[in-house]
Amino acid sequence: MQTASKHHNKPAGMGRLWLVFCVCLMALLAPMTARAEITLTFGTYAADKPTVTVKKYRPFLTFLSNRLGEVLGEKVVIRMTVAKEYQEGIDQLANGEVDFARFGPASYVHVMKQNPDIRIVAMESKKGRKRFKGVIVVHRDSTITHLSDLAGLSFAFGDELSTIGRYLAQSQLLEAGIDSGDLHTYEYLGRHDLVGEAVGAGKFTAGALKESTYKKLIAKGVPIWILASFDNVTKPWLASSTLSEEVLLAMREIMLSSENEEIVRRVSKNGFLQGADSDYDLIRDAMEQSQAF
Repeated sequence: MQTASKHHNKPAGMGRLWLVFCVCLMALLAPMTARAEITLTFGTYAADKPTVTVKKYRPFLTFLSNRLGEVLGEKVVIRMTVAKEYQEGIDQLANGEVDFARFGPASYVHVMKQNPDIRIVAMESKKGRKRFKGVIVVHRDSTITHLSDLAGLSFAFGDELSTIGRYLAQSQLLEAGIDSGDLHTYEYLGRHDLVGEAVGAGKFTAGALKESTYKKLIAKGVPIWILASFDNVTKPWLASSTLSEEVLLAMREIMLSSENEEIVRRVSKNGFLQGADSDYDLIRDAMEQSQAF
């Protein structure tokens, strides 16, 4: 009997030790629980080189995560994903694979068709306005002076879902009396920089790209000049249908009040403006018109 008594006392002592261990562990974990973390994924697609895209956004995303942390009272971590193609990026936002994104106007129109619950956080500002320029370029030595002169020649477009690189450019060509049948050949090259470089190398007579990329290529010595320019709407920053209203409102407040900060100007030179779906009616019209191309 004595042996049995000793056998029962040992587990009782171990039980008390286990209880003390659990209490200590809970005390250690309590502060960690209080420091909740919000993880967000930012998505975009590579309109220029992916390395350039990452370099452009990373400082702003770090700034945004810090500000969101202050407003929400929780640590905020923002990850970044860069889709290789426009459609991939559109699908990621529509399906909630990313929490917020920066798109071109045509991509916004497309993603709203896939998921009408996507919301505009803010629009980029260009000198306090919601419009900026896209351009159609030719080689610096070209004798072409009008879009109508492109009949029978070649044209380089950007991505098939690009606002400037396709829809607005095709709308401009149609207004000049040029449709796909009037061109000798045309191709979709994807990125804006590839379009400008191809025209500069003489591979295509003309091509469409955004004005900022044109200026960078000129600075690099690419021999192109502007044949025509046209209005485009500034880019929207969009929230997925699954992003919480609290985070969306905090993000919007930060972006609309930060126009004078240098870190913000790296992404949007003049900060951000309140955006509405109707701001993109110009793009919807051009997309519809381009169907006749």
